[in-house]
Amino acid sequence: MTLLTFTTCQAAIAEPMCADVVRYLASRLDIEIRFIADIAWEMRERLLYAGQIDAGWICSAPYVRTTGRPDTPIKLLAAPVFAAQRYQNRPIYFSDVVVRRDSSYRNFADLRGARWAYNNHGSHSGYEVVRYHLARLGLNGDFFGQVIVSGAHQRSVEMILNGQADASAIDSTVMELMITREPALPERLRVIEVLGPSSQPPWVIGRRVPVALHQALREALTHMHEDTEGRAILAEHRLVRFAPMTDSDYDNVREMLCVADAHSVQL
Repeated sequence: MTLLTFTTCQAAIAEPMCADVVRYLASRLDIEIRFIADIAWEMRERLLYAGQIDAGWICSAPYVRTTGRPDTPIKLLAAPVFAAQRYQNRPIYFSDVVVRRDSSYRNFADLRGARWAYNNHGSHSGYEVVRYHLARLGLNGDFFGQVIVSGAHQRSVEMILNGQADASAIDSTVMELMITREPALPERLRVIEVLGPSSQPPWVIGRRVPVALHQALREALTHMHEDTEGRAILAEHRLVRFAPMTDSDYDNVREMLCVADAHSVQL
C-alpha cells in the first residue's frame, strides 16, 4: 500500500481538522497517510521542504517565498474555504487586530507606543501583513513601544488577556476556532482593525511525489464537499470545501511582501 506523510505548520488548534481530513483522504484513495504532529512546527516545515515529509498545510507567506526559488520543493494541492459569511465562499482569511475589551484603544493609530505581540516571524497573518500595513502608513516597527514574539496566536491572545501585551494581529480562522472552544472570548476582546483579505494558506505537496498521486489527492480534496462523509467532516470543522488554487491566487500575498520588503519594515 502507498504510504504518504502529511503535516501541518499552522496553528495547533487546527490539527484535529487536518487529522480528520487526512483520514478521509486515506480512506477515499485507499492509501496509508501518516499524520505527523508530534514534533515542533519548525522541524515539520524543514522536513517538508527537504522532501522527508510528503505534503502539508503551510502559511501563505512561506509558500510565496519558497515557490519564488527556481528549486522550489513544493507544489499546490488546494486551500480550505471556511464557512463564516465574511469569507464569501472564497479561500481567503483576515488578520483581526485585537485588544482587551476594556482597553482605551479604538483603532490602529491608537497603538503608537503600545506593546505588540506576534506569533512568529514567518507568519503572514501575524507578521507579514502587519509589515505591509505599516509600510502603507509610512511607518516601521518602532511605531510600537515594545514588540514581543509570543510563539503562537493563542499565546498572543493569552498575553493580551493577562496584561502582558496590548494588541496583536490574529488569524481570523484561528480566532473562530478559539471562540468555538471558549464562547465567552468575544466578551473579553475587541477587534479594532481588520487587515486583508489574504489568500488562504495552502495545502501543498512535494515535487518528489508522483504526479498521479498528486492529481488524485487534489481531486479528492476539491470534491470532498460533494459526498456525505466529506461534507460532514468539513462542517464539523467550520469548512465548506477545499478550493483548487493556482500560483497566481497568491499574487496578493506577493504584493504585500514586496511592499513591506521595499520599505524595509521590520518588527
